[in-house]
Amino acid sequence: MRISILFIGAFFAFLTSFSQVKKDVPTIFVDKQGVMRWSDSKKEASFYGTNYTVPFAHAYRALSYKGINHKEAIDRDVYHLARLGYNAYRIHIWDVEISDATGNLINNEHLDLLDYLFFKLQEKGIRILITGMTNFGNGYPEKNENTGAFTYLYDKCLVHADPRAIAAQKKYITQLLRHKNPYTGYSYQDDPYVVGIEINNEPCHTGEVHTTAAYIKEMVSAMKDAGNKKPIFYNVSHNMEHVPAYFDSDIQGTTYQWYPVGLVAGKERRGNFLPYIDHYNIPFSAVKGFDNKVKAVYEYDPADNLYGYMHPAMTRTFRGAGFQWITQFAYDPIDIAAYNTEYQTHYLNLAYTPAKAISTLIAAEIAYTVPRNQKFLNYPQDTLFGDFMVSYKQDLSEMNTAEKFYYSNETLTVPKQVDRLQHIAGYRSSPIVRYSGSGAYFLDQLEDGVWRLELMPDAVQIADPFGKPSLSRVVTQILHTAHVMDIQLPNLGIGYSIQYLGNSSDDHKNQEVVQTSFSCKPGVYLLKRKDLKSKSNWTADSKWKLGKIGDFYAPAATVIDKPVMLHEQDPIVEKEKALRLTFRFIHPEQADSIILQTDQVSFWKEHNPYIKLLPKDHYTYEATLPASMLDGDVLRYTVTVFMGGNSFTYPDNKNGAPLDWDYKVDNYWTTDLVAPKRPVRLISVHESESPFESYAIPEKASVKAKMELNDTTEAAQWQYTLEGKIPDARYFWVKDIKEIIVARPQGIDQARTLCLQLQVKGYSGKFDIGFVDDQGYTYAKQVSANSEARSVLRIALADLQLVSTALLPAPYPDFLNRYFNPTTTLPFMKDQIEKLIISTSGEVAEGTTVSIGASWLE
Repeated sequence: MRISILFIGAFFAFLTSFSQVKKDVPTIFVDKQGVMRWSDSKKEASFYGTNYTVPFAHAYRALSYKGINHKEAIDRDVYHLARLGYNAYRIHIWDVEISDATGNLINNEHLDLLDYLFFKLQEKGIRILITGMTNFGNGYPEKNENTGAFTYLYDKCLVHADPRAIAAQKKYITQLLRHKNPYTGYSYQDDPYVVGIEINNEPCHTGEVHTTAAYIKEMVSAMKDAGNKKPIFYNVSHNMEHVPAYFDSDIQGTTYQWYPVGLVAGKERRGNFLPYIDHYNIPFSAVKGFDNKVKAVYEYDPADNLYGYMHPAMTRTFRGAGFQWITQFAYDPIDIAAYNTEYQTHYLNLAYTPAKAISTLIAAEIAYTVPRNQKFLNYPQDTLFGDFMVSYKQDLSEMNTAEKFYYSNETLTVPKQVDRLQHIAGYRSSPIVRYSGSGAYFLDQLEDGVWRLELMPDAVQIADPFGKPSLSRVVTQILHTAHVMDIQLPNLGIGYSIQYLGNSSDDHKNQEVVQTSFSCKPGVYLLKRKDLKSKSNWTADSKWKLGKIGDFYAPAATVIDKPVMLHEQDPIVEKEKALRLTFRFIHPEQADSIILQTDQVSFWKEHNPYIKLLPKDHYTYEATLPASMLDGDVLRYTVTVFMGGNSFTYPDNKNGAPLDWDYKVDNYWTTDLVAPKRPVRLISVHESESPFESYAIPEKASVKAKMELNDTTEAAQWQYTLEGKIPDARYFWVKDIKEIIVARPQGIDQARTLCLQLQVKGYSGKFDIGFVDDQGYTYAKQVSANSEARSVLRIALADLQLVSTALLPAPYPDFLNRYFNPTTTLPFMKDQIEKLIISTSGEVAEGTTVSIGASWLE
């Protein structure tokens, strides 16, 4: 009992001490020009960070399913948020999990975890924007749970007009603001780390504008009556007809979103999206009251992709548009990030998406250093700005200053002043750090000649993370494989010492460094220049960056029951030259040998040729097939791994080898073989799904597709019915053909004409037909089609002209531009084609049908 009393006393003494420290923490105020400023220096504030939802909904339940302690999970994730340089956190609170039917706040585990999360964020100096209510269920991607909360009693689009719903919301927001966090000792409305309060998440206003204005007025009044003096924010990127009500209200901040390539594609999207994120134009910027309110991005994400170039580019654009608060949606909890189940369209975690995560570190630096409202040149001239660079072709973003050098992928860029560097963060290799692993790393100078290395484990994607989510479907594996790292820093020199700071028996033991290279596994290391007498006695417990030198969190290695072989087969290759194939063999140990065999081998043959795969690094292998093996019309091949006395064959993914007497090959990787001078086939319609992604602008129009085969002696076509009574709608068909273009260099070189089978009924307008290239530019020619079956349009490539690029799929919010209009003219280069695009250009009647068959270059 005495121990318990002592513990409780110590705990509250700590909280008191923490609260006293926080009294000196500067807070945020909004000046008359609508600019957030620090209370002490009066300087402009700028924030960058993320959303993160462990206290609620699916993240909370998923951790429970896995038997994971929620607070320990928060500790791990908050460490990584700080490690990535974030200073901002936003959450839309699931009011359905902490309120009753009349709006009373319920003090339960969800609220306790939220309190704890706020406390841990504040320990790392991270500021908070609270969105008080979501006004929707807690299920996604599962079914909603009936919690008995007031939100379930009202339709989301009616909660702003129903007096009972408003009364419940006022009661709830009052109690939420006054709620005292037991971990910090502050109520939410008095906490110096809370920057502001957003009333609700993405409200749905469908009634009269005056009803919206009255609702906001009532909520603001209730918040003031509760004692709130913090800036109040409201979402203005939805319900455009209600914009006057937003800006005529007594709020201090406005919130916006940005999903430039849509949401929930169900697959990874690929392409150059820099034209999509060149500008963030707000069409209501002239409305009265716009200029004296803070602009905040509550959610943004380049969804459904893993690129490392988009976050910095988007943040540049946000700063140019005047935003001071920028928070991505959403950071995946490390303990369930292997599955990406929380929001399948988003995927961000330092351990599991290292390149993308490093790009957000760079984005954070852009938010902190690029002046608000700075103007930039138009794309592609804005890919280099200040100390930053973004590149689609290299899938790379960089920050390069005298003290900091950050890069999201392999780079050849030389640091500006390598002898002055103090902080390095990267993925893959650079001129000063050579590393073949696939985890992020951080190098920070502690003092002259002493550096801290933090190395994350390898992350290997084995499945599309944006597909159907499941907690039984691993999309990314973690491996704690040892790799050689070569660090060439003048401040370290050669032959420096390296000491592992961890919990194993190797603690405090120096490792061998050969010149500038050493072998290392994930963890924290202390690097010290040879013969240096350091000023401090650095140990794992030494204080550093609101934590300790030895702090380190990483997922355990994935338990791999069977080796994984990853390979993307080419759809088609040209004969008469050797073919190089690349494979990724995922296993902690390297194989004894790996061989490739074609479908021509047989147990009964005396001679069965094979190609041995050669390792390029721990996971990557290559096989070069001579031209003599590329015979016939189709190449079918398998790969067999031999290790530890066992054999595994792929793509069958089963034990055994093709030459075993009892082994039957069920699956082959298959590639079509063509003569170099053959026409380049772009579309094959004999597929179970439409070869095109179809879109309409505006989105209220739609396209319905079905395969059309009227005569079994003729090739099939896909028929598209244009629906929606919007005469001026424009319809698009887009096909990614990049891998075909890359695979057919000789065919592309001799190509002069684009051929397309196109038949139309009920439409007399024209079509724009052409390509999107790797710059994101569109080149097209306007042509007429007719109703004759199997008619072939022939378009000379020399006739293609630069036109506006349609931004497909539709971005959110829907007030954003739908076209990119290039201001820099670039010539059409056929070897840089990535997409085939077809679109209508004229008034379309409902029920019009467009039939598309084969397409090729000749």
